[in-house]
Amino acid sequence: MRIALSQITTGPDPVHNLAAVREQARRAADSGADAVVFPEATMACFGTPLAPLAEPLDGPWATGVRRIAQDAGLVVVAGMFTPAGEGKVTNTLLATGPGVEASYDKIHLYDAFGFTESATVAAGSEVVTIEVAGVRTGLATCYDVRFPELFRAHADAGAVLTLLPASWGDGPGKRDQWELLIRARALDATLWVAAVDQADPVASGRPAPPKTPAGIGHSALVGPDGTVRARLEAAPGLLIADVDAAEVASVRASVPVLANRRL
Repeated sequence: MRIALSQITTGPDPVHNLAAVREQARRAADSGADAVVFPEATMACFGTPLAPLAEPLDGPWATGVRRIAQDAGLVVVAGMFTPAGEGKVTNTLLATGPGVEASYDKIHLYDAFGFTESATVAAGSEVVTIEVAGVRTGLATCYDVRFPELFRAHADAGAVLTLLPASWGDGPGKRDQWELLIRARALDATLWVAAVDQADPVASGRPAPPKTPAGIGHSALVGPDGTVRARLEAAPGLLIADVDAAEVASVRASVPVLANRRL
């Protein structure tokens, strides 16, 4: 399976961000990718009032993503916001393309480091996996990476890969935590982790918004043995890499942490 990780910096305008999705999906398709994965908050960056721009999964923005996936002939995974009632939204991943139509609502909300995502976002509750090019794949979002049980749930559902779009908050030690956590989750569940962050706004030529998780870049593909196979730096970029699903069986035979669980 060939995967494209699109590390972009999104702004507050969903239409402008959709144009970036279209351009990146075209580049990914030209590189032979089966799927292109965009960050959390691809529809609109954090710091934007979310409730007024949230749309249902059959709304214009999601419909535009479906057209892009169809035209490019690959699966597109992108973060958006859907209405949740009572003035809140859900932080949703849309996965759409050949043979795939699914969505995942972020389970673990980012109430940490002085940010309170739960004030405006309703939590999801369902573990979601999809199949891309014959590869069973789990969906997770940003703060979910701090909860290994979700990644093990993906493995228990047959996944050999987890897609992790994010808009990671900057701050002291946060890059180290990002890199440590994505590698640890690959090891916990002995699966591939494709972690796709928003590019660092400063590296994109934009001012860093205060007290808002706007991304730090450093997207990476991590193998089931916890080694980083490919990565980007802070600036925008499109990372193309191959996922060998068969490697998961080899690693699990060598280090059967899932089979050896007692709790």
